[in-house]
Amino acid sequence: MSRARLAFQALHIPTRTAQRPSPTLRSHVKIRFSHQGPFGRRPQYQRFNASSTSAGFFARWAARPTFYRDIGFLSAGVACFYVHNLEEVPVSGRRRFNIVSPAMEEAMSESAVDQVRHDFQRHILPESDPRVRQVQKVLDRLLPYAEGEGLEKLTWEVTVIESPEENAFVTPGGKVFVFTGILPLCKDEHGIAAVLGHEIAHVVAHHAAERMSHAPFVLVGALALSLLDISFTSGKQIIDLFLSLPSSRKHEGEADYIGLMMMAQGCYRPEAAVEFWARMEQAGGESRPQILSTHPSNHNRMAKIQEWLPKANASFEKADCWAAGQYVDQFDEMYRNFARW
Repeated sequence: MSRARLAFQALHIPTRTAQRPSPTLRSHVKIRFSHQGPFGRRPQYQRFNASSTSAGFFARWAARPTFYRDIGFLSAGVACFYVHNLEEVPVSGRRRFNIVSPAMEEAMSESAVDQVRHDFQRHILPESDPRVRQVQKVLDRLLPYAEGEGLEKLTWEVTVIESPEENAFVTPGGKVFVFTGILPLCKDEHGIAAVLGHEIAHVVAHHAAERMSHAPFVLVGALALSLLDISFTSGKQIIDLFLSLPSSRKHEGEADYIGLMMMAQGCYRPEAAVEFWARMEQAGGESRPQILSTHPSNHNRMAKIQEWLPKANASFEKADCWAAGQYVDQFDEMYRNFARW
């Protein structure tokens, strides 16, 4: 629910039958001739194979007598750096590698916030709009539990955008964006709590910082695959399929869990999260197989949330939400009956 490439310049050499390519040119461009055509043999140019340079460097390094010692020192250094930067994700307790501080994470999100506000400046609803007040009300009930997980220094701000887009997101700096297209799928405040809880959970878990921390590994992996005569673009796609996409789906599942616990502690029905994803599935929110997607399928999401419901309901009851919920339901019923008259 929540969204870089190398450009190669073609080398063009005029074809002149009376002139042979220079030795320097022949050393960088492989030339082969096609079959004899009606106008003689025509030169065809193949792109320079950059991976051969990397392979040659690696072969020269491997031939050195200090190769294994270098590998040992390098591996030990990387391992120490990795272990030193391991930390525990709040609520879920998962151990992960992270080298990006919350302050840096927040600073890097500011340009995205400015861009969204610029693109939708004519569609931002005023604070007096009932939909803005409703989203703000839900946020106010969730914030005490989010701030208890290390987000107490953020300046929270709600922006509701009049747009049919079924989307919502929260930036690391505490800026909440909700598109009105998702509100009918939320149905009520419990559904809004399911959405906001999930999005705030990404900030609680600092998933953006974790993704930035993994970027060097993705680059190194793609470069390593280039040694096997695989292009950088293809290598990046392979790394995405087996590393980046599974990691993104893991983040989404973790945000589902943290958000579910958060909405339960805020006295919102945990079952509303299952109901929301059921409506998303009926609305046709899935377009790609899960293995090719950054998000789990709606069906798998609902199955995992069902597994977590007993624990979420325990938190709901511990916060004495049942009695408060009874009064709220009675008040809503009285209000609806009064509205009919």
